[in-house]
Amino acid sequence: MTDVGYETAVGASPAVASPEHVADARWPERYDLFGVHVSATCYDDVVDCVIDAARSGRPATVDFMAVHGLVSAIRDPAQRDRLNCFDIIAPDGQPVRWALNRFHRAGLTDRVYGPEAMRRLVHAAAEQGIGIYLYGSSQAVIERLRANLQHDCPTLTIAGAEPSLFRPLTDEESEALVQRINTSGAGLVFVGLGCPRQEVFAFEHRERIKAVQLCVGAAFDFHAGTKPMAPAWMQRRGLEWLYRMLTEPGRLWQRYLITNAIFSFLYLRRLLLN
Repeated sequence: MTDVGYETAVGASPAVASPEHVADARWPERYDLFGVHVSATCYDDVVDCVIDAARSGRPATVDFMAVHGLVSAIRDPAQRDRLNCFDIIAPDGQPVRWALNRFHRAGLTDRVYGPEAMRRLVHAAAEQGIGIYLYGSSQAVIERLRANLQHDCPTLTIAGAEPSLFRPLTDEESEALVQRINTSGAGLVFVGLGCPRQEVFAFEHRERIKAVQLCVGAAFDFHAGTKPMAPAWMQRRGLEWLYRMLTEPGRLWQRYLITNAIFSFLYLRRLLLN
């Protein structure tokens, strides 16, 4: 494991600067959490900013940050640098929201859960006549996701939908994918490749895909109905990780135990040093 370090100038400055390439856009303020610049934002702000960018034809990158994603970026400087170039890093996990409130007085009353944000954005896109593109997961999931979204929102334009190849794309494949997305006319591209692959994809294509890319992870499975979502009471108490670990122990137990331990250590150390 690389050095987890400690956040740069946390508490010394109320917010961090926006990336230079979006300095003229209205994006939520971002605050330093252990070196990662996380947006102090809510569902309404995210939907408004994303839809405004899509209507203006302005490319952007958006991520929904849970503890696992935050710790992954803390441990990997390259990933941290990528995320700090994103336009929005929304607090998907309750502990991320709690940290923003505790260390930066953000006053957030709720997290911005990726699957719920996706649902709201899909409905807003349908109302505004903005097409969407779905990229990631398996063919079976994509087909069920597409059908469910269209059923729930009949006026939605799904400009394209395709699964992951579950391997790095060649230059030719990458260029062809970019062309398919751009020529589709989609204003929103939902990327469901899992953390950190989806963030790497969005970062590497941020200047080539002419749409808003949204890294939504497991939202594809949840909306497709192929995986169960944690009960609301567990979500409110920051226990979604426990529910997911219990439903997929072989795949997720190590991820959550390690990343939760690192986050707890950093959080408690910050409290002691405050």
